[in-house]
Amino acid sequence: MDSSLSSALRVLPEYLGFHVLLSAAALGLGILLSLPLAIAASRSARLRWPVLSFVSLVQTIPGLALMALFYPLLLALSLLSLRLTGQGFSALGFLPALLALTLYSMLPIVRNIVTGITTLDPALIEAAHGVGMTDRQRLWQVEMPLVAPVAMAGVRTAAVWVIGTATLATPVGQTSLGNYIFSGLQTENWVWVLFGCGVSAALALAVDQLLGLIETGIARRARRRIWAGALILCLGIATAAASVFAPATKGGYVIGAKNFTEQYILADVIGQRLADEGGTATVRSGLGSAVVFRALAQGDVDVYVDYSGTVWANVMGRTDQPGRAAMLAQMAEWLKREHGVTLVGPLGFENAYALAIRADKAQQLGIRSIADLAPYAPRFVMGGDFEFFTRPDWTALTEGYGLRFARTREYQSTFMYRAVKDGDVDVISAFSSDGRIAADNLRVLADPLERIPPYDAIVMVAPGRETDARLMAALKPLIGAIPVEQMRAANLMVDRPDRPVAPAVAARWLMERNAGQGDQ
Repeated sequence: MDSSLSSALRVLPEYLGFHVLLSAAALGLGILLSLPLAIAASRSARLRWPVLSFVSLVQTIPGLALMALFYPLLLALSLLSLRLTGQGFSALGFLPALLALTLYSMLPIVRNIVTGITTLDPALIEAAHGVGMTDRQRLWQVEMPLVAPVAMAGVRTAAVWVIGTATLATPVGQTSLGNYIFSGLQTENWVWVLFGCGVSAALALAVDQLLGLIETGIARRARRRIWAGALILCLGIATAAASVFAPATKGGYVIGAKNFTEQYILADVIGQRLADEGGTATVRSGLGSAVVFRALAQGDVDVYVDYSGTVWANVMGRTDQPGRAAMLAQMAEWLKREHGVTLVGPLGFENAYALAIRADKAQQLGIRSIADLAPYAPRFVMGGDFEFFTRPDWTALTEGYGLRFARTREYQSTFMYRAVKDGDVDVISAFSSDGRIAADNLRVLADPLERIPPYDAIVMVAPGRETDARLMAALKPLIGAIPVEQMRAANLMVDRPDRPVAPAVAARWLMERNAGQGDQ
């Protein structure tokens, strides 16, 4: 069996289990909220427009943005709860995804119920009044039974939407079938991408058919159909819960990772080191820089690898460059004082932002540095990853060298390299430890004004975790143990178009070459 397929099947129970539980919880909560709201809206014309407008407005917000917007809100509530009661809660992962998906599920349910009730034959309502029914009796004995098939049609639509949109929960730290898609896109593992899409689609179709069975049971007043559909759905949810909460799948530590190859590899390295020390861990990957740091400071993530320049500029808001050693020392002191975060140490390599251009074009135009690039910039298109153009580094480069590109385009980092290789853009914001720089014959331009700060890969642990002997025993051997050449080679193992390997395989390769080299 293909190694990509076998690795996908190995994590399927975990990914599918989390996806089912998240979708079921969101749909259930959505039904609970939608039902009274729809009934109230059907009774009041004044309430109807704002209710329908609100649930429609939610659908105009991209699902990923809606999940991301809930994270800072939940984080603030968690901090408030911690201050008032001494107990906080995790603002990352399940909760923001649950709230966003719940809102997403409401439009078809609310609209179908409102439409169903308001379009009933007035003669039926008159008849109900005529036999002396109260409003409550009329609602539950006449109106709801008549609109139940229409309401179930809304629930079926909501279920398909929720299951599909739940794949976007991965970037906010919630494991789902989206883990296949996001990591597959980053590592160009198309088997994983297709596998994640296929399983998600199959799950949506299966749930839709089971809800359809309940719908026809309601319409035909066939209780067996209703109970059969409901029973199979409950069994599916129970199986998902068993796969997620089984002791073997519980992770003791949470490792955070951003959304590119090197982060996946380093997260696997840390996970394997923890396993060697007798610990277990789960990885929350695909997180943005700001999200993963807040999660670490909050204790939602126990450990992750960031880069000194990112913390210095984005988190600390510093624009000066005191030098590598001074920067690390000041950073360690500030992280401990302001957030309780411990900087364990640098891994031994730097992954800095760097402007890169195709070597043949650079040679043809005589471009060796960013200063040489500046006169050509108005004719060039610049490509960057999703973060680059909002970072202080970009501002420092444009102001320092007077760069004015004809256009800028944002890419997922894998496609950014393909774009410059194929000539879609002229310059990209490459990563200095990326193996594709050499593989794609790119030239990294010198930064004579030193506008880009050092980007040493550093390991940080959450407040209180610095006293965890097992965690520190797993991390300490990694400090200073990974040279940039080996990190580039490991990255290229995953990113190369021919015979790519999984990040876990590259992580094992990296560990075998660095065993015993770190500071003990």
